[in-house]
Amino acid sequence: MPEKTMTETGTQAGRAAGATGATGVSRTGGRRSAGRNRTIGFVLCITTILLAVLDSNIVSSATVPIVRDLDPVHGVDRIAWLIAGYQLAATAALPLYGKLCDSLGSKNVFIGALATFLAGSAVCGMAQSMGELIAARALQGIGGGGLMSVTMVVLRELAAPPKADAEAEANGKAGGEKGGNIGGVIAGAGMALGPWIGGTLSDHAGWRWIFYVNLPVGIAVLVAAIILLRLPARTTRRRIDFLGAGLAAAFSTALLLVTEWGGQQYAWSSPLITGLLATTAVCLGLFLWRQATAAEPILPLSLFTVRAMRNGFAIQGLVGAAMMGSIVYVMIYLQVVRGVAASSAGLFLIPMAIGMAVVGLVSGRLVAAGWSQKTFVVSGTVVASAALGLLATLTTDTSLWTVRGAMLLMGLGFGQLVGQLIQLVQDTAPAHQLGVATTGVRFFQTLGSALGAAIFGTVLSRVYASRGPGGPAGGISELTGAAHQQALHAFTSSTDVVFCCATGVMVVAAFLATRLPGAVRAQEA
Repeated sequence: MPEKTMTETGTQAGRAAGATGATGVSRTGGRRSAGRNRTIGFVLCITTILLAVLDSNIVSSATVPIVRDLDPVHGVDRIAWLIAGYQLAATAALPLYGKLCDSLGSKNVFIGALATFLAGSAVCGMAQSMGELIAARALQGIGGGGLMSVTMVVLRELAAPPKADAEAEANGKAGGEKGGNIGGVIAGAGMALGPWIGGTLSDHAGWRWIFYVNLPVGIAVLVAAIILLRLPARTTRRRIDFLGAGLAAAFSTALLLVTEWGGQQYAWSSPLITGLLATTAVCLGLFLWRQATAAEPILPLSLFTVRAMRNGFAIQGLVGAAMMGSIVYVMIYLQVVRGVAASSAGLFLIPMAIGMAVVGLVSGRLVAAGWSQKTFVVSGTVVASAALGLLATLTTDTSLWTVRGAMLLMGLGFGQLVGQLIQLVQDTAPAHQLGVATTGVRFFQTLGSALGAAIFGTVLSRVYASRGPGGPAGGISELTGAAHQQALHAFTSSTDVVFCCATGVMVVAAFLATRLPGAVRAQEA
């Protein structure tokens, strides 16, 4: 059985953890040292995953305090970059991590990713401008991309080699199901706690502490990993497609700049935008050429010939875009329009987290019992579309319980998607391409999240500029009287347009979900 490199932070982390427990020391002779190593490794990995999940959401409820401190005039227009910078850097670095683990060993790469993440966290806390903070978030994202993927490799290597007998297979399934439950709780807890912690720290200690809080926990994990973590040594060096990874990063960056600047800061016909469009096309062409000719490509083009994988990649990217938009712009609406404090705004994500955790646990058990993954992907995209459609009806005096209800519905939708798409792709992928297929899913998810944040931010700014009383959205709190009321109505209608766009994205994802095969099986190696 080939080793699987799993990168989904929620359910997939739990499956790996469950596999670790299912193949523990009692099946390898009961050595206490081996059991202690697995226990230590499991605790370090789960802590790291929770740290990464928290940090990917912690900024969403602190954007308003950050903007007021660093750039109260134009900062709102750069919120998209604050979110997208982290996601883009994670996307650019992600294709390399799997190959680096195969070549250098997962422990070394794990330590390097965690150290980079902590360095980025420290620099974020010291930033004195929005530009510096965005750059520091990008550095943090490079490490964060590793935390969201390399940790899964570590968990798999901590597990004893699986045996081929029927009893071992049954135990592995049971352990995976139990681990999936743990992973669902981790994902739900991170979704709920991240914005709440971010808002609470911003209100009572200052927004810089949403980054500084990573340091004591992260340093403790780093030291423990260096001293205590024991993993198999790598004896075979594999070629790493640095050129392919570089072209993927160049393509992603150019595309994001086009969506961020086009038609807003620069005209679509301006030399800069046309140059970026040309750069995007050239880099994409070169990347495709490289993947077709490289000995060990980071994203083999043969994967796209399988319908389940092709649609799975697309759906994961669309889900990433819609999910990022729903979280960020609900938080902005609550703080700017309704005057909710940052810490209280984060609490509105608890219903979403509860929905994700509960449905994730139930759907995982039903899939293990034989239910089709397609059923949950179709149902999840439809329910998420309905939730986004409900958010598109927000007004300046909509009941806050309506917002909570929409977020619960959102969680019920996205909870059905957590882990299902990546598992579907893994079940379909040829055995010898399982790792790069899994990395491909994460690549499209993070790229979709980055593009979604940038595009939705552009939509919000442009619509508000056409409907508002004049001036940037960051100046709403300074307005009074009729101008203030006009600004609030304009901003609310602008967020409604954003949610309408997100609804459209999820409708497309739902259509693609109906095109998935009803049952999938692994391709022959």
